[in-house]
Amino acid sequence: MFGGSMTSLMNKLGARAEACFRVEFADGSHYQNRATAPAFTVRFRKRSAQTRTALFGHIGLIESFFDGNVDIDGDLGAAFRVGLDGGFDSRENPLVKLRNHWHELRYSNRTIEQARTNARFHYGLSAEFYRYWLDLPLMMYTCAYWKEGTATLEEAQRNKVDHVCRKIRLQRDETVIDIGCGFGGFMFHAHEQYGAIASGLNTTAQQVDSLREEIRRRGYGERLDVRLADFREVDRQYDKVVSIGVLEHAGRDQLAQVVKSHADFLKPGGLGMLHFIGHVGVRDTEYYIRDHVFPGGWIPSLAQTIVEMERCGLEVVDIENLRRHYALTLDAWCERFDRNWTNIHALDPKKFDERFRRIWRTYLYSCAEMFRSTKLRTHLFQIVFSKPNLTKDNYPMSRAFLHDR
Repeated sequence: MFGGSMTSLMNKLGARAEACFRVEFADGSHYQNRATAPAFTVRFRKRSAQTRTALFGHIGLIESFFDGNVDIDGDLGAAFRVGLDGGFDSRENPLVKLRNHWHELRYSNRTIEQARTNARFHYGLSAEFYRYWLDLPLMMYTCAYWKEGTATLEEAQRNKVDHVCRKIRLQRDETVIDIGCGFGGFMFHAHEQYGAIASGLNTTAQQVDSLREEIRRRGYGERLDVRLADFREVDRQYDKVVSIGVLEHAGRDQLAQVVKSHADFLKPGGLGMLHFIGHVGVRDTEYYIRDHVFPGGWIPSLAQTIVEMERCGLEVVDIENLRRHYALTLDAWCERFDRNWTNIHALDPKKFDERFRRIWRTYLYSCAEMFRSTKLRTHLFQIVFSKPNLTKDNYPMSRAFLHDR
C-alpha cells in the first residue's frame, strides 16, 4: 500500500516540478522525473522513513531527514521549491492535524511561564550563535528591506529599521518601546539616528542580559533600557510603539491579548507599527516549525489581526507587504549559516550537532522558498496604526515623507 502511495506522490511532484530530481529508495530502486542531471537527490536510508513519509507526508519526510534516515544531496532550496510548488503539503493530513492539535494543548502560550519557556527554546541559543549569521552590528532577526541598489544584508537591515522609524514619524526625545526587542538593533538605531528614548521588552533572559551589557558598553544607560517581561505585561505608555516579528509568537489564542497590549502601550495621539508574518486566509501554521523551531508559535491572518486592532480602537494607517524582501533576507541567512557552520558547531558540539544543523537548514531554506513562491499565501506585513484616528495635524496627507531626505 505505502509503495503505491509513494509512487503516486513522486509522479505528482515530478510532473509539476521545473527541476529534475532523483529519489533513491531503501530497496535500491529509484525514481527520476526526467533524463537530465538532477538538481537534488533524496535518499531513503531505511524503509521506515518511506513508511513515515507515506503516513505523514512532508512532515514524515522532513523528520526522517532530521533523524538521519533520509539524506538530501544537492540544492536544498530546489528540493523545497519542488515540494512547495508541487502541493506536497500535509496540513490536511489527519495525523498531522492531530499532532498539531496536541502541540497546541501542550505548548500553548496562554500562560506567561510557558510563553517564556517557548521563547527561550529558540532565542536562548546564545548571542554568539546568532552573531555568526545575522547582520552586524544590529543583529536583526527579522525581514530586511531590500530597496533598489541594496547590496548587503547589513545595508538591508539598516534600511529596515530606518524605514520603521520614518513610518512612525519618530522624533528626538520621543519615547518608543520595541516589544520583543531581540538584540536591540532597532533601539540603537532609534537613539543614534533619531535621538529617541528607547525601551525594550523581551521574554528571553539571555537576550536581555546581552542587550543590557551592550547598552552599558556604549554608555547609553540614561536613554535606553530593557525589561524582562511578557508582551502582555504593560507597565506604562509611550509616544511610539513598534513590534518587529512578535505577533507570530503570540500563539493561536493569544492574538487579541497581544494586539491589545500594543494599544495599551501607546499614548493617545501616538503612532505604532506591527511587522509580522501573516497568512492570507486562516490556516494551520506549519507543524514542523512549531514542533522543532518555534514551539507555541502561530501565524495569524492579516484579516484576524486587523479585526483585533479595530476592537482595540486602533486606526489602520498603512499596510505594506514585504514578502519578496523576506526571501532575499533568508537567502543571506542561509549562505552565512552554511559558511559559518564549523564555527557554530565549535561553540557547543553537543548542542549544535548534525541534527540541529539539519533542522535549521530546513527551517531557513524552506522559509526562503515559501516567501519566494508566487503560489503560496504566507506574507510579511507592516501595518502602521494610530490611536485614535489621525488628524491632518499629526500625520502627513501623503506618503511622500517616507522618501524625502
